[in-house]
Amino acid sequence: MTTQPAPRIAPLAPPYPEELDALLKKMTPPDAPEILALFRVLAVNPALAERSMPWGGYLLGRKATLPLRDREIVILRVCARCGAEYEWGVHWAAFAQAAGLGEREREPIVSADAALDGLAPRDRLLIELADALHDKADVDDALWQALSAQWSEPQRIELLMLAGWYHAISYVCKVARVPLEPWAARW
Repeated sequence: MTTQPAPRIAPLAPPYPEELDALLKKMTPPDAPEILALFRVLAVNPALAERSMPWGGYLLGRKATLPLRDREIVILRVCARCGAEYEWGVHWAAFAQAAGLGEREREPIVSADAALDGLAPRDRLLIELADALHDKADVDDALWQALSAQWSEPQRIELLMLAGWYHAISYVCKVARVPLEPWAARW
């Protein structure tokens, strides 16, 4: 097991001031085993943390236009390409099973070098989208046409915003060196 580098921005630790405690409780999903280290890092800037909640909540919530599987493939691939094991591991542990993702999808999602031919065509398109955005911040016409055949225009906007949001989250996880959750998956 590799040693994790020391955090550059340490997660806040209890006891929390009353307002911060309320914010952290609001940020934490009801089934989470504890307040996530990422949330405790974001709460170093409470105003930013509070304002990020509605956006993150929309992307993972019931009002999102994308099915859970589609969202999680994009999130997991973006986090993997950014090298954000923290966020990848939290999402794999928390959502992979509910999204219908298993060992067959794990390696192709984690490794940029893995063959994608064993994946469903729809899953491959999502990985190709995440890779194109990561590599070029753009999507070529052929990929855009393929995406257009599978997802509506509102869903394609959501896919782009989802990838961008998790790119930003990956930056925080990597640069702040958010400590890995003991219960989260590892790659």
